[in-house]
Amino acid sequence: MFRSSVRGAAVVAVALAALSVSCSATSTAPKAGAPAGGAAGATGGAGSSAGTLAPPSAAGEGSAVSVPPSASASRPAEKVRDAFAGLQATLGESCTPGNCAYFLGRVYDELHRMDRAMKADPKGPGHFPEPIELIEKLDGELGGDRSFENLKKHQTSLIGTRDKINAWMQGHPDDYR
Repeated sequence: MFRSSVRGAAVVAVALAALSVSCSATSTAPKAGAPAGGAAGATGGAGSSAGTLAPPSAAGEGSAVSVPPSASASRPAEKVRDAFAGLQATLGESCTPGNCAYFLGRVYDELHRMDRAMKADPKGPGHFPEPIELIEKLDGELGGDRSFENLKKHQTSLIGTRDKINAWMQGHPDDYR
């Protein structure tokens, strides 16, 4: 009887070890579309300007997961309507204690996704003067620091920029449909 319980414990231990290896292997693998040699699992610090914040379940509060700039540069230009949909998806969220770093990082990322889409739009960046100007003003306030601490410090400006761009886009429906 003792031998069968030891064998059962060994089977459980092996199964748990296999699961932990498979879980940790997938969290560091590059995302689809990222270059094979990319640093998708690298942690960005306070001066990290390129990248996205990982959800709190994947990283600790304030951790930034860098995405190599070449990963976004190799993608085709995104449509303004798709980028605007991503920005609008942040409207129902807020900065809660367990989700604040992810939320603020996501708003930052969605604003810059909008910026890239507007600048790459066939109508030209001159077609979206106010939103592009608002993002440039925000970037000036942030000073290139997209750390959680800096985003939290400028949270009112970050959310205000999002809301102003949302209102501007709502007043220009032909620009994103």
